[in-house]
Amino acid sequence: MHRLNRFGKISLRLVALILAAFVLIGTLAPSADASRHRRRRNPEAGKAKAAKRIGIGAAVGAGAGGLIGGRKGALIGAGAGAGAGAAYHVHKKRSWRRHHRRQ
Repeated sequence: MHRLNRFGKISLRLVALILAAFVLIGTLAPSADASRHRRRRNPEAGKAKAAKRIGIGAAVGAGAGGLIGGRKGALIGAGAGAGAGAAYHVHKKRSWRRHHRRQ
């Protein structure tokens, strides 16, 4: 009689251990909702694209300013062109986000 009681406790512990393992596996599994929604990457954003747009704006501004006002005009034009390039980059980034909103 004493032996059956001991085996009963062992089987109860085994069932509890298996149940705890299933609960742990269930909490670690990704939900179905997480696999359905993928985060889209904005192709208009990025440091390289920003540097390119600002650099092109600065170069065009420096060229135009140099033709109009010499060295001082080139410096002023480069600053204005870099500012315009940065503004254009922000516009393109926001425009893409506005057209590709999540639903």
